[in-house]
Amino acid sequence: MIGALIFPIGLVMIVLSGADLFTSNIMFMTVAFLHRRITIVDLLKNWFISFFGNLAGMLFFMAIVTGYGGVFEPAAYRQETINFATLKAVTPGWHQIFLRGIGANWLVCFAVFISISSREIVSKIIAIWWPTCTFVALGLDHVIANMYFIPIAIWNSHPDISVSFYIWKSLIPTLLGNFLGGGVFVGAIYWYLYLTGAGAVDIDFNIGGLGSAMEAGGPMGRMGSRNQGDSEPQVIEGKVVQQESGGSSGENLDEGHQLPHSGSGMQSGIGKELDATLYAKSKAEKMDEEKAAAGA
Repeated sequence: MIGALIFPIGLVMIVLSGADLFTSNIMFMTVAFLHRRITIVDLLKNWFISFFGNLAGMLFFMAIVTGYGGVFEPAAYRQETINFATLKAVTPGWHQIFLRGIGANWLVCFAVFISISSREIVSKIIAIWWPTCTFVALGLDHVIANMYFIPIAIWNSHPDISVSFYIWKSLIPTLLGNFLGGGVFVGAIYWYLYLTGAGAVDIDFNIGGLGSAMEAGGPMGRMGSRNQGDSEPQVIEGKVVQQESGGSSGENLDEGHQLPHSGSGMQSGIGKELDATLYAKSKAEKMDEEKAAAGA
């Protein structure tokens, strides 16, 4: 239980730093593909790079940091890595590991999904923590986590696990289960519930209610100084919010990119880049237009 409570810090670090986790990319890329924002080549490229990138990172940490670093040098620690790998890969059947993989990435991707609806750091951490803690406490199988747990047992001379045994008995069933749990039970389901039939989805950062799940973030900068005489105060949810003007240049703020509820003229750099005019069409539609323009 203590390990389950501490384990989510890894996913928190990934989400808050913007790093790539293969198992959460299963959800993201599935939604993007179903909504025709990427091609099948983009999807497979992302999965291939993130999978082997995560594998390389986990093996590096396992061998260099904890292996040669002697983290598990005491006999009790070495034996525990072997016992844990036995519980993960030797004792359960192939189909059981597959089913556990479904549940693990279902919860991991759900944690990432609900963290997207959080508007500040503490809420994101809380949203991530409990679903992730739940999958660890239940003993479910996550393919990226197992890229450390099983190889470290092999490093410590597990008598029943070889590299080929690990690939067949642990990596493959966990990987397939994670695909189903994250891609179908989270990605496809929530795409169907919220995006199917929606067509082009405008990305609008000038939202009015805190109930919205849209994100507002990115590099921010204040544009000019406050000049209360230039514009009427804005009323948001019963509160008067004075907006800033463009300062001495006289340039007004782009309301479509202003951070909601900031109470000032802070703007989102991401909001400017993710303009609806750029992302109103799928990549395939843009490629067709480019080909037509080149042919003309």
